[in-house]
Amino acid sequence: MSGLVDLLRKVAELWQSDRGKLVSAAENATQYLVDYVRPKHHEEELTEVALDEAFIRLLDSFDPINGGFGRSPKFPTPHNLLFLLRYWRRKGSQQALEMVEQTLQKMRLGGVFDQVGFGFHRYSTDSRWLVPHFEKMLYDQAMMALAYTETYQATGKVEYRQTAEEIFEYVLRDMQNPTGGFFSAEDADSEGQEGKFYVWTVAEIEQVLGEKADLVTEVFSLAREGNYYDEGHKTRTGKNILHFRKSLLELSEHLGVESEELTSILRQVRLKLFEAREERIHPLKDDKILTDWNGLMIAALAKGAQVFNATRFLKAAEDAAGFILKNLRRTDGRLIHRFRKGEATVDGNLDDYAFLIWGLIELYETAFDTNYLEEALRLQDDVLEHFWDRKNSGFFFNSDDSEQLLIRHREFRDGAIPSGNSAAFLNLLRLSRLTGKTHYEEKAAALAQAVSSHEEGDPSRNTMFLVALDFLIGPTYEIAVVGHLNSKETRNMLEAIRTRFVPNKAVLQKKENQKDLENLAEFTKDMKMIGNKTTAYVCKDFVCSKPTTEIQEVLKMLANPKGA
Repeated sequence: MSGLVDLLRKVAELWQSDRGKLVSAAENATQYLVDYVRPKHHEEELTEVALDEAFIRLLDSFDPINGGFGRSPKFPTPHNLLFLLRYWRRKGSQQALEMVEQTLQKMRLGGVFDQVGFGFHRYSTDSRWLVPHFEKMLYDQAMMALAYTETYQATGKVEYRQTAEEIFEYVLRDMQNPTGGFFSAEDADSEGQEGKFYVWTVAEIEQVLGEKADLVTEVFSLAREGNYYDEGHKTRTGKNILHFRKSLLELSEHLGVESEELTSILRQVRLKLFEAREERIHPLKDDKILTDWNGLMIAALAKGAQVFNATRFLKAAEDAAGFILKNLRRTDGRLIHRFRKGEATVDGNLDDYAFLIWGLIELYETAFDTNYLEEALRLQDDVLEHFWDRKNSGFFFNSDDSEQLLIRHREFRDGAIPSGNSAAFLNLLRLSRLTGKTHYEEKAAALAQAVSSHEEGDPSRNTMFLVALDFLIGPTYEIAVVGHLNSKETRNMLEAIRTRFVPNKAVLQKKENQKDLENLAEFTKDMKMIGNKTTAYVCKDFVCSKPTTEIQEVLKMLANPKGA
């Protein structure tokens, strides 16, 4: 294929010799792009049928042996799992939950997870999650942490909580700027070789671990000839990717070692390998701080802080939010996309706003600091003013006052990460339920119709949009907990609500006569404690039950009739 310089020379020649042909080609290309983004204007009512169709498509592409979807290369696509969790709760479909668990378990055991330093690599080049593309992306850590956290809520299985906490450990150790923001990525290569930092020979393992090497060779399925192939020559390299073929329980039975003892041994082994690996030349770190990806990480950490009752995750989320709101804002309060070495550049796009608002909503529902809710509302109003398509609904990717492009594109398809429109859809619904301001939900309904009109075919390619659609269809819960924030009663009430998997809810916490919250959510004005006890006001689709001071009564109101 021609290189860019050759192509530019050819264009220059044509400009001199056949300018009309070049202009005609440009006009044709422009018209194609205009036609591509033009709404299709077919009207379909959005119902649960869309959720059913997406589930069937995901089931068809599901790998029942290795988990995940499709063959190879295999990407995490955690928003598929977030959708399946909601489908399980809505329909009581055990098959949906099994798909989630199979995928998360196999990924955690595989080479796509860094078994020494934690965190997920970009994707697996094979169908077994063994050989990854070794790059690590911030957004993958955020979305995978959300999937593991929610699955822990849904199942109560500690293995999912542990993996979410391991992801956070990696991010806070290796990806956080000392002033709060999170870096973008770590490269796959070091010293000119992909994966060199991460792979091991058996001899290296023996040198580091001594008498424990044989056990580790067995546990992590290592071989003298290596299990990592040279992609160019398809030959073994003598290097190994650490991975598990069996679960900890299966290994315990196979080796005849108590699971607690094996866990303790592996913890010691991992630390020794980690210390030895730290002496190697590290992959290059992409130290850009991006508003959108930081928004996702803030959301994940705040959710983890809620579910795991972990103040260190809350502090990390607040530090990151503080960094973004201080360093990636214009003087008029609008967002900037990118920060590096003291310089903030590029006007914020839809993803920057949508993902940061998502993070701020999660932060409010964790810390109950109304500043986060107020900031989320302010940014949402900026999005509606500057990104909303007033003719066809939905949000453009770039704002109305940004650099003028050939076309203003609306991206609805969820890819490696959710689209800005999918995240904005859910944000609008949550802000409406948190504040009682119905115009946000009206905009959400219009956005949903815009997506339906634009997209045809496979709904499983829009699973984050379907997460929001699941919220729109309902039922949803609006919960206000009135009491002293740091009292034992209030903490116990909130913990009971947070440990249950009830994704379609909005939670407020109010102190007696809290004017700043009443100004943002007027419907909380008359909500008071009963008998000086922490009191919960639970509404289902805006129909409110009698307030209660009993935790079990609250949980009964939130119970799923499907039993999921």
